[in-house]
Amino acid sequence: MKKPGVLIISHGSQEQTWVESVDDAISRLNLPVPLPVEAGFLELVEGRLIQDGIDRLEAQGVTDILVVPLFVSSGSTHVDEIEYAIGAKETPDRETDLEPFDVKARVHFGYPVDNDPDIAVMVWDKVRVLSQQPEEETILLVGHGSIHDGFRERWEAGISSLAERVQEVSDVAHTDYALLNPESVYDKVKYWSEERGNRVIVAPLFLSAGYFTRNVIPGRLQELNYVYSGETLLPHPLLGQWLERQIQILLERCNEVKASS
Repeated sequence: MKKPGVLIISHGSQEQTWVESVDDAISRLNLPVPLPVEAGFLELVEGRLIQDGIDRLEAQGVTDILVVPLFVSSGSTHVDEIEYAIGAKETPDRETDLEPFDVKARVHFGYPVDNDPDIAVMVWDKVRVLSQQPEEETILLVGHGSIHDGFRERWEAGISSLAERVQEVSDVAHTDYALLNPESVYDKVKYWSEERGNRVIVAPLFLSAGYFTRNVIPGRLQELNYVYSGETLLPHPLLGQWLERQIQILLERCNEVKASS
């Protein structure tokens, strides 16, 4: 008899509000069947790390763990190393110090946010209050990015496609994207504000507020003209819907394995 359970994995933070925003999204889940759900953090959250989540699920008799990587991009090296360490892939795409977890259950690994249509709506919802003259504005999505070959391309593919989706759901003249790694934020804001004469709205593609949204992004943009509220994706009710869809996809995959086993 198989018993599925859900493990939602995110990075973690020393800021309690960051953890609470993730917990709040999880607490609002409306699943079609009752499933045990745990949040596991990669680091910085004592007693609630990924191994803790695995242990709690297995202690409840879970035989199949549905893993939802709550990260904004498949270009994150963290997604790659977690997928490897939890046993969902044989080798990581990039060398990692993350030791394999102790997992007895079968693992079904999902997908990060990337360019999901609901996320585009969330981005626009967070910045629409800053919009005044849409026909003269550019929304610039800013993501963490990666300096590593292969991962950088995944970041760019996801965020560029997401920017196009934001263009579709908003009524601004232009959307574009920039990354903190490798740095392109300053040049993109300068281009759109000075060369194109647009009012630039900077939208951080981060789950929750923290060091990058409060310090790094504003720090990179000193002396430039732009508007920025620092509003992140969470909290937002659509994130719960995204999680529910991911869990449903993984549950169907788990059931297919059941049927064929």
